[in-house]
Amino acid sequence: MSSNRTNLIRLFVAAPLEADVPIDLPAEQAHYLANVMRKKAGEQALAFNGEDGEWLIRLDEIGKKRAQATPVERTRKQTTGPDLHLLFAPLKRARIDYLAQKATEMGAALLQPVVTRRTQAERVKTSRLLANAVEAAEQCNLLFVPTVEEPSKLETVLTRWSRERQILFCDEALPGADVPAPADYLRGLPDGVKQAPWAILIGPEGGFDPAERKMLEAMPNAHAVALGPRIMRADTAVVAAMALWQSVLGDWR
Repeated sequence: MSSNRTNLIRLFVAAPLEADVPIDLPAEQAHYLANVMRKKAGEQALAFNGEDGEWLIRLDEIGKKRAQATPVERTRKQTTGPDLHLLFAPLKRARIDYLAQKATEMGAALLQPVVTRRTQAERVKTSRLLANAVEAAEQCNLLFVPTVEEPSKLETVLTRWSRERQILFCDEALPGADVPAPADYLRGLPDGVKQAPWAILIGPEGGFDPAERKMLEAMPNAHAVALGPRIMRADTAVVAAMALWQSVLGDWR
């Protein structure tokens, strides 16, 4: 088998990965391997499941509705990203696809759609969110895929919120002259807060309802920041906020 692994396709699988223990691949992956990538039995790929690291696999059988492969050797030990959750108001289809992909690339451990009082697109197909997250993880060399939660009302999520997990609350209504630069604000937090698990909350276009903002402001573990002088689209704000957090408190340091 070839030792050049840089161009091998990567597959996220649900099965445990262990040397010489065959795994079955579902119909959609069989179709992808056979009809999209034109792979043949005997060729190689890489596989990961979020628990057992990354493995070199041998494609033993590729049919129309199923495929089978055998893990040969582990190429990387399991790693995970920071304990960072992303809460976001649902968006229209193409933009929520983009959001799921970029949030995965940026290292989110969990994606939680939250329905706010000003949310315009309340229907969310979590299966589609997960599919976009899986595709992003496969393409970007990640070893984990974020958990995708069912949509829930923002008030419900905040009522049940853990005191330990901090919230980076991106609030476009903050007066710019009175707000410190967001990176400076995060750097100035106590060490115990910096090292806690975190979440980033991005609201809908049009901003949070005053009652929602009041609820957040009353939480001692919610931290309001402004993302600069321009009004961003919600999917852009996700990338900006995650980059900010990663560069100050996450694994970009």
